[in-house]
Amino acid sequence: MYFWLKILHVSAMVLWFAGLFFLPRLFVARHRGERDAAAAYFNATANTLYFRMATPAALVAVASGMALIAYGPGGAWLVMKLVIVAGAVCVHLYMGMVLYELGQGRDRHGAWFYRLLGWAPLLLLLAIAALTGAKPPTVGDLPPPPGAAGRP
Repeated sequence: MYFWLKILHVSAMVLWFAGLFFLPRLFVARHRGERDAAAAYFNATANTLYFRMATPAALVAVASGMALIAYGPGGAWLVMKLVIVAGAVCVHLYMGMVLYELGQGRDRHGAWFYRLLGWAPLLLLLAIAALTGAKPPTVGDLPPPPGAAGRP
């Protein structure tokens, strides 16, 4: 069960972050008036990407991650990963707010802001991958959590 739950979790994360990578590209195209900015294309693509792909994938990733926590992983890496995941959720929600504003005809940011916003998911994903791969039991001079001394 653990194996399949982990596959579900990783697959959902891949879909979620694919949406987070592509949305800022659509925002830049909309701002610059490129071919992708046509309302018929932009609205259908961005809304499908956000509401039908990225948001359900985010919910599955978070839910399956919470189920994986029940299997007992511990250490400082998990706390740091949960903080980074909370940051990814905030970026996701912010992109939803930007999508809503663009749908209302209000473009409050420039192309450079959207390009920088596109880097946020990459940095978050790299941090999550590094923490999950390394799984440090502690950070700096902090002691390990209770019960972590006997674990490998």
